[in-house]
Amino acid sequence: MEKFKNRYRIPSARAPWWDYSWRGCYFITICAAQHDCIFGKIRDGHMQPSPMGEIVLREWEQSFHIRAELFCNAFVLMPNHLHAIVRIGNADPTTIVETHGRASLQMHTNTGIAHRSPRSISSFVAGFKSSATKRINEFRNTPKIPVWQSRFHDHIIRNVDEYHRIADYIRTNPEKWENDTFFKQEIR
Repeated sequence: MEKFKNRYRIPSARAPWWDYSWRGCYFITICAAQHDCIFGKIRDGHMQPSPMGEIVLREWEQSFHIRAELFCNAFVLMPNHLHAIVRIGNADPTTIVETHGRASLQMHTNTGIAHRSPRSISSFVAGFKSSATKRINEFRNTPKIPVWQSRFHDHIIRNVDEYHRIADYIRTNPEKWENDTFFKQEIR
């Protein structure tokens, strides 16, 4: 495995053949550091945000006000993570091009140099995480303490059926919290 500044580098999980600033819909999951349940609690299948969860909600909404090229088509905040469908460009999910499981005809050559393209999903997530972290750390008086895991999960949505399946998953996620991959028993 390759080292950078004497530390092992984990290869990017991003698709090397895709430019994440291209128009399209992306399913993203961003997790709290250590999967700590700091954003709220699920009660009777509904999310009840904590003060830190309220900060996340405000910063999420603000992120779309300052980035006119992005739209949030679906979103849910959970106790220790969030799921969303973020679209770059036209907000109409019916304009997704069917690829029938094959890669897009758009190709991107990976130079091996890690960079964050402006107006890309990575740039958006980095900006959102930075602003939410700053506000949360101001709230709890914990400067420079991580709020989020350093990475996030993304999935390029390739067809309308997949879009609807993911949107339904996001919508029903709070009802299924106890079966969620990121479920942690709440400490009372």
